[in-house]
Amino acid sequence: MRKSVLSVSLVSLAILAGCGSQPPAPEQEGAGVESRSPGAVTSTSPVGTAGIDPYALAALKDPKSPLAKRSIYFDLDSYIVKDEYQTLLGHHAQFLTKNSQMKMLIQGNADERGSREYNLSLGQKRSEAVKKALMLLGVKEAQLESVSLGEEKPACMEATESCWAQNRRGDMLYSGEF
Repeated sequence: MRKSVLSVSLVSLAILAGCGSQPPAPEQEGAGVESRSPGAVTSTSPVGTAGIDPYALAALKDPKSPLAKRSIYFDLDSYIVKDEYQTLLGHHAQFLTKNSQMKMLIQGNADERGSREYNLSLGQKRSEAVKKALMLLGVKEAQLESVSLGEEKPACMEATESCWAQNRRGDMLYSGEF
């Protein structure tokens, strides 16, 4: 009986030892640690914004800055950029030409009226119109991308004319926002 207890114990030890014989998992790199010591300088910037003036980036988020305004609104069934948006587009064009590594995504939107195909087409024409206006103001085509969201991203959900007017727009998003 002692031999069987001893042999069961040895077999158990061998099994347990075998469980620990798996190769070690590859080490994962830990999360960065921020140093809070005096004189330590840390710099973080959103993806795609390295080398851009931090004051210029702050202007993108400052509600008082014209760069914080990111939507161009269109009339019903139209993709003509209204004259009232030329100053706003001028500010965005100036920012993009000074910061040539920045990119902009222009999302064309439509209200819910019309077929899905029509709204996708109209949204694309609206985003292309904003893109062309910026290019006429000196922005490089490589910095701009235009897409259509059709009626898929409404700003307002009510079935009223004022709500539909909010959905007929082109939205401008900068690097790190899309």
